[in-house]
Amino acid sequence: MTLKDCKLLIALIFSVSMYAQQTVNGVVTYSKTNKPISDVNVYDKDSGLLTTTDKLGKFQFETSKESITLVFFSSEYEIKEFEVDPQSAKNLIIVLKDLTTELSEVIINAHKRRAFELKRLKDVEETAIYAGKKTEVVLVEQSMANLASNNARQIYSQVAGLNIYQNDDAGLQLNVGGRGLDPNRTANFNTRQNGYDISADVLGYPESYYTPAAEGLSEIQVIRGAASLQYGTQFGGLINFKMKSPNPNKALEVITRNTLGSFGLYTNFTSLSGTKNKFSYYTYFNYKKGDGFRPNSEFESKNIFTHLGYQFNTKTSLEGEVTYMNYLAQQAGGLTDNMFVQDPYQSNRARNWFEVNWLLYNLKFAHEFSENINFTFNFFGLNASRDALGFRTNRVNQVDPGSERDLIKGDFNNFGFESRLLSKYKLGSKNATFLIGSKFYKADNYQRQGPGSAGSDADFNFRTDDFPNYPNQSEFDLPNLNMAVFGENIFYLSDNFSVTPGFRFEYIKTQSEGYFKQINTDAAGNVIFEQNVEDNRDFERSFVLLGIGLSYKPNSGLELYGNVSQNYRSVTFSDINIINPAFSISPDITDEKGFTADLGIRGNFKQIVSYDLGVFGLFYNGRIGFVQKGLPDGRVTSERGNIGDALMYGVESLFDFNLKNVFNLNNNFQLNYFINTSIINSEYRSSDQPGIVGNKVEFVPDLNLKTGLNGGYRNLQASIQYTYLGKQFTDATNSTEASLSGVVGEIPEYDILDISMSYRYKNFKLEAGVNNLLDNAYFTRRATGYPGPGIIPSAPRNWYTTLQIKF
Repeated sequence: MTLKDCKLLIALIFSVSMYAQQTVNGVVTYSKTNKPISDVNVYDKDSGLLTTTDKLGKFQFETSKESITLVFFSSEYEIKEFEVDPQSAKNLIIVLKDLTTELSEVIINAHKRRAFELKRLKDVEETAIYAGKKTEVVLVEQSMANLASNNARQIYSQVAGLNIYQNDDAGLQLNVGGRGLDPNRTANFNTRQNGYDISADVLGYPESYYTPAAEGLSEIQVIRGAASLQYGTQFGGLINFKMKSPNPNKALEVITRNTLGSFGLYTNFTSLSGTKNKFSYYTYFNYKKGDGFRPNSEFESKNIFTHLGYQFNTKTSLEGEVTYMNYLAQQAGGLTDNMFVQDPYQSNRARNWFEVNWLLYNLKFAHEFSENINFTFNFFGLNASRDALGFRTNRVNQVDPGSERDLIKGDFNNFGFESRLLSKYKLGSKNATFLIGSKFYKADNYQRQGPGSAGSDADFNFRTDDFPNYPNQSEFDLPNLNMAVFGENIFYLSDNFSVTPGFRFEYIKTQSEGYFKQINTDAAGNVIFEQNVEDNRDFERSFVLLGIGLSYKPNSGLELYGNVSQNYRSVTFSDINIINPAFSISPDITDEKGFTADLGIRGNFKQIVSYDLGVFGLFYNGRIGFVQKGLPDGRVTSERGNIGDALMYGVESLFDFNLKNVFNLNNNFQLNYFINTSIINSEYRSSDQPGIVGNKVEFVPDLNLKTGLNGGYRNLQASIQYTYLGKQFTDATNSTEASLSGVVGEIPEYDILDISMSYRYKNFKLEAGVNNLLDNAYFTRRATGYPGPGIIPSAPRNWYTTLQIKF
């Protein structure tokens, strides 16, 4: 960009007119009970959505207009519309009546969806601060995605720059990365459900084996940039799954959804919801089974979620949640590049299995001390296990000899609590908001690797007595302790400009207590050397992360934002304690550090286009990855360790055009076109490894493009989406020649086309779609371990149809 261009941009930004802002506030209640109503959308009839009521029915927004026509909308109540004078519109009381006229789905969506499928978080929500951060909220209930199989490619279509592994046709696990971060099990994001952690071990093993059923979600919050200050140290930011809330107007609401699809797919989702006086509940059961799109890839999953709430009064509430998931999946194994070319859907592994048991629990207490002081306390815990069993070798094309299998068992037991206090106050004549919080987290994990049975069934019992000379044997206790204190403060330097500095203090104590067995054999397989090698580690550290966010809002439709935040990633026990035939571990592997920066412009122009255009930089020191190393005997091996310092930078944009307003269509129509683009460059800036400096960083496609058209007429809706990703490297040496194991090598460019439709009639809704309509053969992942190692192909063309009944 030239100096002339910069001056022009600055002139455009600061030439935007500034107006005196008036605050409008009030509460929305139900006519029959006088109880507050949450999640009511408050619209300006001309410019669109202004805000949404909180759980106490309260709303507040600022406007520079002299007169506005407000519309209050919720799908359960009659729409209310009236004109107000913002100068005198304080402490309004809005009373909504029962819905007496049945509305078409498109008319409902025209209001409830604010004409756009993605929204952004407000500066302050409950006891969290989002001012100056890059926030994207997926409105799952409005999505036309294949929710039955958690199709992440469709669900996250409008979140810029995400890189997604697409090898799971049931959506049992979410694999999301972005900006050069490894997507494997979303390990570079802090993953939460209703605000509490759900991964195996936030620091020691931050992989997410559990993903909530998309059919039970209301929205997915993606927060990047300065998210590390409130939610942890990770480079990726936060992904928070917000579950559906209890129906506030019925004692019992039942929704059941049944889905049939390709390759024997069947899913059932049944939910119960309701509110009775001060008690509320929401619960669902989700069942999935299928044969998979490859041989040896059948699966079965059961997921139960229960939320119970009690509202003591308008200021105090207590909520409890329990989640349980179990799934068993056969794993078809990985492929070499030659095998993929010959037949991308073949399998030569019939004895590989994977099982997960996941039990989450949470207790949340919320109290409003006053109109300006809120407090929340979250207690949460996890009792879980995951077992991986199969025949693994670095020669992926080797036929399974039917001998003993490699078995890896992990048990995860952790608990913690997080408390937050948010206070709104005056600093001189200006508003300010202060947040202080603390977190305690304790994990006691166990991991063992050794010989499994020589059978073909899902037998997850060790057979050490039968195979005492099995070489890959280890056993570790892995306790972790983490304590953190974090704080942020929004300083409003003017009515339009805010600065939000923040900090996070971390204390981490990581321990590893155990051994691995070293066994050497001769050419005939006879043991010539055997010993147990003790490997006890105690790693204690403390540090402070700093960050700052800036936000400038000259009017209600435009915001300039920026933030800088430090990041940190602890070495996980999977980095150092798993014996893998496909690669070795550097003995000098250590933690990663760095920081992220965002600068962007976002807003909504006259309800015609919603936009977010920004640039980012991710500075990664001591990045962990793979390099190819030559051995003295001429062999080449993959080694995992600290590669060097890397920089990823680029442009991310989302433009969503409301064509209904462009073409002046009536409320029977809905029509949107979106284009989501990420253009990224990356480079290793320094490294002790030869041949690395100047190379591209792994998992960074030059172009990441998603675009689509969504439309509807009355109760009929349809969507078409196109996805394209450029080629990526999977190791720091930028290998294009694939290894025998298929673990390293290039991921070629690929594109996919998806279509979907839905029709609603009274209490019934029929959904159908075809994913990968063009039937492209492609892959997005080279797995280093299970479900590989090797290339894991993505699904060919497949269809689904869902029938929903609501009563």
